[in-house]
Amino acid sequence: MTRTYRWFGGLSLRRSLTVAAVVVVPAIILSACNKDPSKKAATQVAAKVNGDEITVHQVNAVLARAPNIPAEAAPRAKRDVLARLVDQQIAVEQAVAKKLDRSPQVVQQIEMARAEILARAYADSVMRAVPKPTEEEVKKYYAEHPELFANRRVYNIEEITAISKEDIGPGLREQIAKGRSMADIGRWLISRGVQVVPNRGVRAAEQIPMEILGRLQAMKDGTTESFKTANGYNVVRVVASRTAPVDEATASPRIQQFLFNRRATEAVASDMKALKASAKIEYLGEFAEDLGAAQAKAKAEAEAKAKAVADAKAQAKAEAAERAEAASKARQAAEARARENVDARAKSESKAAPLQQDTIQKGLSGLR
Repeated sequence: MTRTYRWFGGLSLRRSLTVAAVVVVPAIILSACNKDPSKKAATQVAAKVNGDEITVHQVNAVLARAPNIPAEAAPRAKRDVLARLVDQQIAVEQAVAKKLDRSPQVVQQIEMARAEILARAYADSVMRAVPKPTEEEVKKYYAEHPELFANRRVYNIEEITAISKEDIGPGLREQIAKGRSMADIGRWLISRGVQVVPNRGVRAAEQIPMEILGRLQAMKDGTTESFKTANGYNVVRVVASRTAPVDEATASPRIQQFLFNRRATEAVASDMKALKASAKIEYLGEFAEDLGAAQAKAKAEAEAKAKAVADAKAQAKAEAAERAEAASKARQAAEARARENVDARAKSESKAAPLQQDTIQKGLSGLR
């Protein structure tokens, strides 16, 4: 629930098309790819750069990617676009003059851009054949999802994302049943080695995953529930909520777009599945082996690399310990030799002293 979802559980056709993501390819690539000096554009010319024409059609094509420009701002926007196209054309001419269009990297990028454009064109062709949802379908969806419309609520929630491979569900439910606070539940999870990510905020119904929204709709303010996720659990507490219904007239355009997007996504996916089934696809090199085997191989290599690093660290540590021990022994030996030298000098001095004293006594006797 920490993600932001668009209307109706986050379905977005532009993000979910099977064939290709929506890619806005810079016109500089298209110009270098499709430029044909022998052909004159049929549309009205907006500017010329060293004899090469920039057409009004090109300007309008760029403007089409930035809708909702106010009428009074359109003249300025057109001139801004044309100025950028002029700069772009100059850059294209310089790139061609320097033969940059022949470099392997640029050629590869142009080919990739061309492939993406053609894939997008294929998807668009499938989408154009998809019928728009009927009024009855829109009304039915509105009636079947009161949690999004007629009974729509805006929630102030606290949540804890608990990431764990172990099944902590029974323990979580027990904590919730005992009326533990979210802070207490968080501490309980941490004490069991579970990674926790706390969060809080205000969420409208359409920003909540559809698989959770139904249960959340049934929750009262001040109550807490746990929800199973792919990586563990989400613990959610509804601090407060308020109703914010959306009438059918307001919701209908959104529902129609959502239903069309979903239908178009399914159509493209179905068509692509059939095309792949009839295509001859051959995987080579490292991609020829089974995915499971490739993953197992990569895992084994990673583990071997980690073991080699660990072994190298252990060996370095052992060698450092050996060097430290040898240094310690050498120091102890030096200290022992120093002590022996001191003892030897002390003994030597203690033996010589009586001789000196005896000599002194004899001298004293002679004085008497």
